[in-house]
Amino acid sequence: MQYRFILCLLMVFGCTSPIEEPVPVVPEEVEIRGADMSYYPEIKQRNVLFYNEDKEAEDMLLSLKKAGANVIRLRLWKNPTEATSNFETVKALSQQIKLMGLKTLITVHYSDTWADPSHQTKPEQWKNASFSALKDSVFAYTKMVMQEMQPNYIQIGNEINGGFLWDEGSYRYPMQLKELIQSASAAIRASQVKTKIIIHFAGYTQTDYMLDRLAGIDYDILGISYYPLWHGKSLEDLKANLISLSEKHNKPIFIAETSYPFTLQWNDWTNNVIGGENQLLPAYPPTAIGQAAFLQKIKELVREVPKGIGFCYWGTEWVSYKGNNAQNGSSWENQSLWDFNNTALPAIKVFAK
Repeated sequence: MQYRFILCLLMVFGCTSPIEEPVPVVPEEVEIRGADMSYYPEIKQRNVLFYNEDKEAEDMLLSLKKAGANVIRLRLWKNPTEATSNFETVKALSQQIKLMGLKTLITVHYSDTWADPSHQTKPEQWKNASFSALKDSVFAYTKMVMQEMQPNYIQIGNEINGGFLWDEGSYRYPMQLKELIQSASAAIRASQVKTKIIIHFAGYTQTDYMLDRLAGIDYDILGISYYPLWHGKSLEDLKANLISLSEKHNKPIFIAETSYPFTLQWNDWTNNVIGGENQLLPAYPPTAIGQAAFLQKIKELVREVPKGIGFCYWGTEWVSYKGNNAQNGSSWENQSLWDFNNTALPAIKVFAK
């Protein structure tokens, strides 16, 4: 009788208790809250004053740290004509960043100038090297970067949709491309520094195709550039593709580059990349509040991707620092995180945990 009574109680409570659905866990903070600050050394040389949101004079790096940024991204060129992105300048700045308690992300372009989907020119020093010598040069150079800078994160190439170190490393020669990436990867692993390796693509339309061709390479994180002008105006498509790519290739993923305008006006005589409403997302106007809302949405979107680990803002510091009459000024001035008076914009708060 006692057994039947207990069984009845179990049946009653079992039938009347609600079934609790598992609640998805959204991380309170993302691993990478980054800002690209590659022009910072050149801006510092001109002694331009910058201000925080309270309109107090404050160094840009300090403002970013106070706002919650934890990673500073720097581009590295092999032998550029200007010092901004050369080895010694980037090394000195990376050391300064670490002393501030921030992490570094070094983007090695493996070029003397800009590398992107349309430009992947080998360094002049390597242009006549055999393929075997090119691989050795990549290994030795990458090893030197690791030994001298010891970054927390390192990108092998920049937006390598079409490969890098053309022509040998073009996407048309996938086996050679893989060998060049593996050479850089091996140098990073040999350094015995716990640096995470990033492979970076512009947008997501070609990424799955390229990753299939590069199957077996050694890397840790997948980075994707997202600019509405070039990579589509659907944030839902962006999120779906981030989920699909990270799940299929079993890698953490982040937005390696993104930006948005706070105005469509100019502050120098250089045409800006973004200058019209048709280049933008309708939900986010080109205002200080619209810029902040866009970046907040990117942050939230990445949090909702199971393997999403963060974002990095590009052109953070690229104000019109050469003066408002400069013919060769900034084409990104209206997408910086400082306004035309060099005062920090509300979007800087999105770096908070």
